Amino acid sequence: MPKIVFTQQLRRFTEVPEVDSAATTLRGAMEAAFAANARLRSYILDEQGHLRQHVVVFIDGHRIRDRMRLDDALKPGSTVHVLQALSGG
Repeated sequence: MPKIVFTQQLRRFTEVPEVDSAATTLRGAMEAAFAANARLRSYILDEQGHLRQHVVVFIDGHRIRDRMRLDDALKPGSTVHVLQALSGG
């Protein structure tokens, strides 16, 4: 079953559950995480349902392709890492 893991930085703002989901796409796995904590959605997605600018997602160590549709495929043993991208200098 795919697992979705959120970065520690998000814990400053809300609960970030580690979620196992039977989803076959990133969008489905994200929806399972949002069902566990609805507040998490606004930290990850913008008003159009696209990934926020300063959020980065990796599936099995590879950066996702589509930040809008979030339709990247998940394998049964996939691990999804959701991180806040750091900026500044």
